[in-house]
Amino acid sequence: MAPVPQEELPILEALINIRNRLTALKKDRGEFIKASDVNQLYQAVVKQITKLNGVRDDNTAYNNRLDTTLADVFSLLSLFYLTIGKTRDAPATYCQIASMRQILNHMNESAVYNETDLAPFHKRLTELRQIVQQDGEHPKHPKALTKLLERQLNECDAIVEQLQESLAVLSPELVPVHQKLVTIRRQLVALAAKGGSQKADLKPLQEELRRLDSTRVDGKFLGPGGVIPSSQAICSSLLEECFEIAQEIKANEDSKNVASSLKPIYDRLSEIRFELENLVMTHRWSLRETDLWNYSLSLQEIDRMRVDGKFVDSEGNRPPGQYVLLYLLRRCYGLIYRLLSSSEPVSEELMPIANKLTTVKKCLNEVLKYGGPFNARDLYPYQLALFQIDSMRKDGRFIGMDGSIPEGQGIINANLSECHELVEMLKESMDEGETEEEEDEEDYDYTGSDDDDDKQ
Repeated sequence: MAPVPQEELPILEALINIRNRLTALKKDRGEFIKASDVNQLYQAVVKQITKLNGVRDDNTAYNNRLDTTLADVFSLLSLFYLTIGKTRDAPATYCQIASMRQILNHMNESAVYNETDLAPFHKRLTELRQIVQQDGEHPKHPKALTKLLERQLNECDAIVEQLQESLAVLSPELVPVHQKLVTIRRQLVALAAKGGSQKADLKPLQEELRRLDSTRVDGKFLGPGGVIPSSQAICSSLLEECFEIAQEIKANEDSKNVASSLKPIYDRLSEIRFELENLVMTHRWSLRETDLWNYSLSLQEIDRMRVDGKFVDSEGNRPPGQYVLLYLLRRCYGLIYRLLSSSEPVSEELMPIANKLTTVKKCLNEVLKYGGPFNARDLYPYQLALFQIDSMRKDGRFIGMDGSIPEGQGIINANLSECHELVEMLKESMDEGETEEEEDEEDYDYTGSDDDDDKQ
């Protein structure tokens, strides 16, 4: 890494100070993160970027401590923007693009993917580019930030195109075989990461591999009419790799899945995966997007331990268990990206209200779906919950503790209106049911006068 020039040192010191302030704000769980605090820090960063642009040449590539510090600051700021619900602002895209680039690089390295895997990334990159371009057309943010984000988007697009070009050489006749092998490989590495005996789960996968291998003639996959399609190497190497993973699982059946020298990495990755999977289940109630910062740092540190794509021990050897560690690492990257992508445009302060409304709406829809019989008393808890939420508004808006108007007003008010409509629909269906009962009572004669007349 290049040394920091003298004229950039004041900027570096200012950015380190901003990073420390962001870290302190992230750790403060005593109160909700305020948009005003985030905006103040963002303006401080913009000021330093302006200074940096004044001392740097646009046509030269730079990579020193200032650049890594600036990347940390942008990553943290981006997570703060998601936390306060500004998901449609350009700064919020930074951490998502960075997370996507990590996953795409790993996909490129492993060469295990298909068109179906690439489609969501292509779609999400298009959505993020629209956000950046819209902010560029209405100068809400400095041009330097827009240029930075566009450059990162272009880098991701280039990786996706490279991955698609690799698939383009695949013969149409071999596409089904390739997709099947990709699926089997994923099942195998997931199996390798599990504890305990895997014989029952491993056997059908091995049988499927043998079946695919038996379709080859002289080591070649054949197309219709016995034609030998091109791109044999892609499918053959993937098949051999699947056999290798299956053999490794079998060899480790009676021992630990990972060598003792790699056990600390395995334990740390397993712990991160467990915590991230829990967050995926409970993120609506428990996630503050800035919490993902520590996970990202830990994963990057583990990723940097690899030498030529492999984890090594103190003697430089490559112990067994590589597939397991790479699976866990990529799984964790995927979970972080999933959490970032699912972030809602609602501020942290309004999230409890949004969650309560989501629960009420879900319950009302279930009641409407399955019908009665029910009465006014059954609807009372829902009406009370909606009344409590309604009473929190002032002039139709939810006001923050500091008097500001947090992000997410439109979504919450729309959900609130929908809940009121569902309650009205249930009331109407309840009234219709009562009317039908009254009509049935009128049609039925309780006096029994006709019977008396017959007897006489």
